[in-house]
Amino acid sequence: MDSVRLDAVDLGLLHALQVDGRAAFSRIGEVLDVSDRTVARRFARLRGRGLLRVTGVADSGRIGRAEWLLRVRVKPGGAADLARTLARRPDTSWVSELAGGTEVICLFHVETEAAPVDALARHPLVHTVEAQRLLRHLTERRWHGRTSALSAEQVSALAPPVTERSGVIRMTDLDRRLLPALAIDGRADYARLARAVDWSESAVRRRLDELRSHRVLRFDVEIDAATLGFPTQAILWLTVAPARLLSVAGMVAAHPEAAFVGGTTGVHNLLVIVVCRDADALFTYLTERIGPIDGIERAETAPITAIAKRAAPLPR
Repeated sequence: MDSVRLDAVDLGLLHALQVDGRAAFSRIGEVLDVSDRTVARRFARLRGRGLLRVTGVADSGRIGRAEWLLRVRVKPGGAADLARTLARRPDTSWVSELAGGTEVICLFHVETEAAPVDALARHPLVHTVEAQRLLRHLTERRWHGRTSALSAEQVSALAPPVTERSGVIRMTDLDRRLLPALAIDGRADYARLARAVDWSESAVRRRLDELRSHRVLRFDVEIDAATLGFPTQAILWLTVAPARLLSVAGMVAAHPEAAFVGGTTGVHNLLVIVVCRDADALFTYLTERIGPIDGIERAETAPITAIAKRAAPLPR
């Protein structure tokens, strides 16, 4: 893939789409003080080069699904093949290879509380499978590399209305068709969505608005962090004293390097994904930011060498 230089308009567009993935180009143009044609042209350029994708991501807990993080150790050289296999599954996300070529990390979204270990353990490439239940997402904000271009006033002007709701929703037949379609293309227009789900355009529009306002559905911007100048990514498993778990998670989540923080079951009860400019910056982060935090009893770090799948299904 050829390299591309992102300027202030590109970065503003990325941030705007992270605030509202379905915002009209005209609205984004007003906020960025550029024409809607410029916004549309920049979006088409980034998407056409495979650098940018807007996807609809459902809250697993709100739709009655459990999230299991599987750490899979494979035969030497088998990580890439297994990662590709897992990436094609509709019930997976965040499929990544770790340094050394013998480990794959994958997040499963399943409708039962049982970890999906058995079938994977029988795979000919697999040595062992370790499963951790992802109990709670503890990151309130998006990674700053995608969300540092706009002012608070610009973010406020773009932010869609939200009605706070909790608990599991009752999935409708329309939801079961609509959510996968939005996962593939979060900016698909209502007419195209209606054709894809074989439902009326008005019903699609109404239900999409409901899912968004009730925080069942959010829109995410998928872009390789290396494009933004942060090619070094790693996953951290932290063992934290239970009484300090929330306070430690809050401190770590506030770090600009932290892209995701989640509470899990297992010996390592806090999972962190960090994004840095290089290996030296990662070392500094571990020694000067993570090391001094009171309450962290143990830390394990593994560099992420390849990402086969992010939150959404692979493009068709």
